Amino acid sequence: MPKKRSGGGLTGTQQAAKFLGVSVLSGAVLAGIALPAAGALGLAAKGTVEGFDTIPANLKTPPLSQRTTILDAEGGQIATVYSRDRTVVPFDEISPYMQKAIVAIEDARFYEHGAIDLKGVLRALNKNAQSGGVSEGASTLTQQYVKNVFVEEAGDDPDKVAQATQQTLGRKIRELKYAIQVEEELGKKKILENYLNITFFGQQAYGVEAASQRYFSKKAKDLKLEEAALLAGIVQSPSRFDPVNDSEEATKRRNIVLQRMADVRDISQAEADRAKATPIELKVSKPKNGCITAVNGAGFFCDYVRQVFLTDPVFGKTREARLKVWNQGGLTIRTTLDPQAQASAQNSIKDHVHQTDKVASAVTLVQPGTGKIVAMGQSKPYGFGKNETQINYSVDYGMGGSNYGFPVGSTFKPFLAAAALEQGKPPTQVYPSPYRMPYPQSVPGCNGKPWVNSAKEVLENENESEVGPYALKEAMAKSVNTYFVQMIAETGTCPVMETTAKMGVVQGSGKPLPELPSALTLGSTGISPLVMANAYATFANRGTYCTPTAIESITTADGQSLKVPRTECSRAMNENTADTINTLLRGVVDSGTGQQAGLQSRDNAGKTGTTDERRNAWFVGYTPNMSGAVWVGSASQQVKMERITIGGQYHDKVFGGAVPGPIWKAAMTGALNGQPAPPFNSVHIPDAQKDKDKDKDRDRQKPGDGRPDPQQPWPGISIPPDLIGGGNNRGQGNGGGNGGNWP
Repeated sequence: MPKKRSGGGLTGTQQAAKFLGVSVLSGAVLAGIALPAAGALGLAAKGTVEGFDTIPANLKTPPLSQRTTILDAEGGQIATVYSRDRTVVPFDEISPYMQKAIVAIEDARFYEHGAIDLKGVLRALNKNAQSGGVSEGASTLTQQYVKNVFVEEAGDDPDKVAQATQQTLGRKIRELKYAIQVEEELGKKKILENYLNITFFGQQAYGVEAASQRYFSKKAKDLKLEEAALLAGIVQSPSRFDPVNDSEEATKRRNIVLQRMADVRDISQAEADRAKATPIELKVSKPKNGCITAVNGAGFFCDYVRQVFLTDPVFGKTREARLKVWNQGGLTIRTTLDPQAQASAQNSIKDHVHQTDKVASAVTLVQPGTGKIVAMGQSKPYGFGKNETQINYSVDYGMGGSNYGFPVGSTFKPFLAAAALEQGKPPTQVYPSPYRMPYPQSVPGCNGKPWVNSAKEVLENENESEVGPYALKEAMAKSVNTYFVQMIAETGTCPVMETTAKMGVVQGSGKPLPELPSALTLGSTGISPLVMANAYATFANRGTYCTPTAIESITTADGQSLKVPRTECSRAMNENTADTINTLLRGVVDSGTGQQAGLQSRDNAGKTGTTDERRNAWFVGYTPNMSGAVWVGSASQQVKMERITIGGQYHDKVFGGAVPGPIWKAAMTGALNGQPAPPFNSVHIPDAQKDKDKDKDRDRQKPGDGRPDPQQPWPGISIPPDLIGGGNNRGQGNGGGNGGNWP
């Protein structure tokens, strides 16, 4: 009579033996099971055998997740990213010692049995019966490979991982049937190759190549005997036999592997003894995963590339589908980042704004005509420590940026000027432009709905000396607030909305600009540096706007090319309008508020901007072949840049031309070094007669003359008078734009 448990019935091991007999008698080879000695088996023997026949015959093997490599435009590595650090290598790129070591310690009869090792099972069952527990398993390498496939397919889902590793008879049955299929289809050599590429070796390393690099900083094909034995020993328990944290345990395990290799005659006993006597010599390479490891301050660009991948439908219909492809990895992503431009931008930032300063700076450079992002950097590094951040100040919120972008101040004025020129305003347009004036009673809007000034508020210029009349050329160079308020009063908000939409200008939240005169004249709305740089590139490209792009090509692990998003170009304004703006903005850097930013060796143009209470300072400028935006300020918008030290230099008041301007100049100079210097298509803009005569008229005025009574209405817009910074403290040699309020 069979021996029964004290509670009645067969022991767990005896039930397993009974199941094995049923399996064989049923014609289903179901050996190779290491079962718990007690407890539920999960399925009754009869039901399990019947279930075996219903298991699908084809094992779906997902592609192994691997590391993705992100490259710059010249093929240099920016960073590697992965959910699992793995590099798949073929059989002949794995050391023969490694191949022999893993077989010797995990499945010495691998080349002698089929999918399951009946002798091993009987031996394990007998030993487990004697011990009353699970003291020995009998899973073959093929079965272990199948289990790893289930784990790989589960990914990072804890519930699926638990299902893939649960100690139940049902899971073992599935493994067995799939193991039979794998043996028939792949053969021993391919199974061993797949196993060595899929299994976990601890320290975040999946597969033998990643493990070899992690522990010894060498390729798997170069592993020596004692190194291969060490790695083979880790597989059974990566935490227990971790050589980094417990060298003693790892050495004991390595020596067990070496002796096993000698016992099965893979190596001689003398070789085993020599290897055992060799101390473990690790050369550990720390995991380098993610954009935090990017070179040349390109962590934020790296993260932007990831955001593009996860948001663009070209990579999958849903975010979940795109995320699956990203996590699977194995991609080589070549980007638009120019290493020369990136290094120049980052060096300029470091020279002018310190990481520990109260304020930060962001620089973005793009290529007109292609939309290629060639540089993206900021003074607060990508990271999790003090004075570090994961917020990319250069981009919109949806791509990892700040919630709202940053108010752009007077850098918005060229958009209004372009809209007015498109509506037929001449470049010689003159407005009275007094120092101080009431806002207009109303401003024409879209759909026949005007903006109405109900608060009767007053606007003024930065300096009392800024008294018109002014023509557009001088008003742009000096960034005269009252001039542009009068311009939008006549132009209306709708043409500005239409022009900026064609130039890709949106709020930092990704939403369209608000139809408010303060936003469409004096830049009171938050916008990202990338949007500003790319919009100004439209001027450089003679009126044709191109969407920004960061990815040149993507190649999969098997050499296939993936479709990538391409820039789309469309006309935003006629060429003459763009040429006129270029001519006007050349005046800003030649003799206006942006003189400190002007380049000496090539045609260039740009505009300064400084917002309310000097919380933000900007310079956005360009040459015919590169456009760049520089923002300086506090991400929280809590710092007023007055009596402040930035980059080791004290500033009584910060202006767009005085801090962002020099950053732009240095960044552009280095980025364009050795590049062609094409000219703009200049437009002759004659000086208006009123402009010529105004200095004579001003000389004859008494103090206060020419300044209108604030109680007298002037067509314009209404925002609080203290919301606007001004153009330029020229008496101190500092340039600056003016801006609007922070909402």
